[in-house]
Amino acid sequence: MQLSWLLAAVLFAAAASVPIDRPKAEKKAEETPPEPPDTGLYYHRYLQEVINVLETDGHFREKLQAANAEDIKSGKLSKELDFVSHHVRTKLDELKRQEVSRLRMLLKAKMDATMEQNVQMDHLGLLKQFEHLDPQNQHTFEARDLELLIQAATKDLENYDAAHHEEFKRYEMLKEHERREYLKSLDEEKRQAEEARFQELRQKHKEHPKINVPGSRDQLKEVWEETDGLDPSEFNPKTFFKLHDTNSDGVLDEQELEALFTKELEKVYDPRNEEDDMLEMEEERLRMREHVMKNVDLNQDRLVTLEEFLKSTEKKEFNEAGGWETVDETQVYSEAELQRFEAELAAQEAELGRQAEQLRRQHQDLQEQQVRLDAQKKEYQQAVLQMEQRKSQHGEAPVEELKFQALAPHAAPADLAVPAAPAHAPEQNHVEPPQNQQQQSPSQPEVQIQ
Repeated sequence: MQLSWLLAAVLFAAAASVPIDRPKAEKKAEETPPEPPDTGLYYHRYLQEVINVLETDGHFREKLQAANAEDIKSGKLSKELDFVSHHVRTKLDELKRQEVSRLRMLLKAKMDATMEQNVQMDHLGLLKQFEHLDPQNQHTFEARDLELLIQAATKDLENYDAAHHEEFKRYEMLKEHERREYLKSLDEEKRQAEEARFQELRQKHKEHPKINVPGSRDQLKEVWEETDGLDPSEFNPKTFFKLHDTNSDGVLDEQELEALFTKELEKVYDPRNEEDDMLEMEEERLRMREHVMKNVDLNQDRLVTLEEFLKSTEKKEFNEAGGWETVDETQVYSEAELQRFEAELAAQEAELGRQAEQLRRQHQDLQEQQVRLDAQKKEYQQAVLQMEQRKSQHGEAPVEELKFQALAPHAAPADLAVPAAPAHAPEQNHVEPPQNQQQQSPSQPEVQIQ
């Protein structure tokens, strides 16, 4: 069995929910332990994995059984980490390195979304904002890490219910805001008809059996009779406690308590009915659990022991047959809170409208740029096409203009022909040819040939 409620009880429940030796006949090979509830913490997986690893060490489990809530919350139990086996420490070291790596990735993603690129990040400084581990030592899991994990989970879980109530309030205000805005969009006749329909649904929702006060005798006896199938006249608080301690760990955790309220909630909420809001039902369940914890959980460790449970049955309030006001009968928010919420919504809508207009203009600019780029591209394509055509034309023209003619039979080749003298050559450039090539020089005798 896992230390399932160790999460919500911040490790205290583990002292009571360690595996219990039972007869082998009661064990089922096919039965798998239920998954522990999600705490909603951003480091839930890391917390659960650390618990699972610690649960495998016999020494730590033994010390956990003997520890009380104060020992765990004060950090006394964390010192026992020095005595766990080596392979457990190795697994814890690896879990911490993985968690540090995950946190670094989250930080980088956040920085990338909000800051300029290539900005140097101080990882150590940023990791200090996370309180569930020791950022000074990012490689090994030490006693300090376990102590910080317990302290962080304690504080965060204590604030979880308050955060849930605030979220539900905003949900209810948003629902009312949307209803009013819808009515404004209708004409007078339709608005009156819609208002009448709304009041009819509200009245129908209020028509339900009496809701017993959570944790009262009437409420527990009803569970005893309808859920457990036992005679209400034989109601026994001690037997009732053991019946609903479903994991037999000696305490009622918050899930086991909330299971006791199912019958009461079914009187008011039905998912098939239009008038019943299932989110309101979950808020109702939380309010009921808080009421019981406030009156029964004496040491405020978010667990109810048998001793605490029996003492609560001795109180005067336990036997009072009063009724329980459901969430729709209480004022979740005031009109002033609703007005502030609507003003906040209006500011958010205005900001979103401004951003949408900016994006629209950017989109329009991009479209215009695209049109200009397309026109330039078309011009470039036409210019390239014209250049290709001209190149083709210049390459073919010489072939068409060259014409070869056959020479005359006894004509000399063109390169051997003597060029003709110019018709009107200047006299100074005229060279007299020899008047008689047979005329001899005066110094030579004339020779006659017979």
